[in-house]
Amino acid sequence: MKQINRIKTLVFVLLSVFMLTGPGHLTAQQRLWNLEDCINYAIENNIQIKQSELNIESMKADLLQSKLSLLPTLNGSTNFSWSWGRTLDQTTYVYFNQQTNQGSMGVDVGLMLFRGLQYQNRIKQSKIDFEITQYNADKMRDDISLMLTKAYLQILFDKELLRVAREQVAITQEQIDRTSKMVEAGTLARGSLLEIQAQGSKEELTVINYENQLNLAYLDLRQILDLEADADFDIEIPVLDVEVINNILPVKDVYEAALMNQPVIKSAELQVESSQKSVAIAKGDRSPVLSLGGGWRTNYSNQYRKYDPETGTFIGDIPLGDQIKDNQSEYLGFSLSIPIFNGYQVSTRVNKAKINAANSEYNLELTRNTLRKQIEQAWNDAMAAYKSYDATQNSVNSFKESFRYTEQKFNVGMANSVDYNLAKTQLTSAESELLRAKYDYIFKTKILDFYMGKPLSLNY
Repeated sequence: MKQINRIKTLVFVLLSVFMLTGPGHLTAQQRLWNLEDCINYAIENNIQIKQSELNIESMKADLLQSKLSLLPTLNGSTNFSWSWGRTLDQTTYVYFNQQTNQGSMGVDVGLMLFRGLQYQNRIKQSKIDFEITQYNADKMRDDISLMLTKAYLQILFDKELLRVAREQVAITQEQIDRTSKMVEAGTLARGSLLEIQAQGSKEELTVINYENQLNLAYLDLRQILDLEADADFDIEIPVLDVEVINNILPVKDVYEAALMNQPVIKSAELQVESSQKSVAIAKGDRSPVLSLGGGWRTNYSNQYRKYDPETGTFIGDIPLGDQIKDNQSEYLGFSLSIPIFNGYQVSTRVNKAKINAANSEYNLELTRNTLRKQIEQAWNDAMAAYKSYDATQNSVNSFKESFRYTEQKFNVGMANSVDYNLAKTQLTSAESELLRAKYDYIFKTKILDFYMGKPLSLNY
């Protein structure tokens, strides 16, 4: 019974440990990263993306400020001074020499009633600029995601090359063992063994080169993720048994889809709208400016004295509180400013704003043309990758059959080691080219998916 209780306790402990260290609690160094993990990690931690998010916050503050500019202004003021020498007596209006203490305070309110709709246009422009900043941040995320996809696929490709190279080394080692026995039996010349061994050494060097290439690919991915080079990091190997078929959409369809979703196009279109608002704001300087103002004032001076009507003389100083109360005044007024001639400054600003607007339209056209060229290049690359894969697949099948036939002849002494090595080298080269064509096709189609607004993923 005690043994059963101990087993139950052990099971409970193991379950608790698993719950605390399960997939939800694995650190970056304890799990395999898939492509989505890499992209999400980069979006959350990449410094450039964080800077773009700060730009969004800054533009959001500018948008709020443009809206708040419609509110009235309210400001208070006060001052106090000491003066010596010839001073005007505020009571008798007679000059005399004496120290004077005086001060004032007030509150002013202002409201802009009309200024050529400049404030309203600035609010609209700030909204547009805020959206532009968001699209620019989206473009940066897309660019980094595309870089990660390329680096991720490069690792998968290098892993496949390394696997094929190791398999070839294993096959060659088996052939070395078999040839060694045939040499010892006297059925083959020793030269055949030496040639096979030389081929084995060459293939072992190829394995080392592919290992180095794979390490560099890992380093590239780590650097894009801003991970340290010595971090315990590895990626998940997805199932990429995709059927390479020619199902690529026409380039026109890809381009039309890209025009609807690519952040770089949206940003350029909004730049045109923003520049047009700049023209409207500049034209607003030609309009009259009407504002409303009001305020409250009061003052104090130690020269103010009380007047005694019975004696007809001034006696005693008036207290501060009484002066502030008695000296109060309010005002309310309108101000109208009409621009007549200012050295053509307004006309210059309007003309420059129009030039910038025209330039932004050219930039939009240039951006569309650049995107079209990039898509046409990506589409042609994808088609070329498909054709290369299709041709290489047929080549691999032919070289497999050729190698199988040569290997059979070599095993019975009907072919020499030169023929065997040549057939094996040709097969290995063809298999490597097939892998290259396969991953090239996958990446090129992912680029087309990217332009069409599809999420980057290796899940098929």
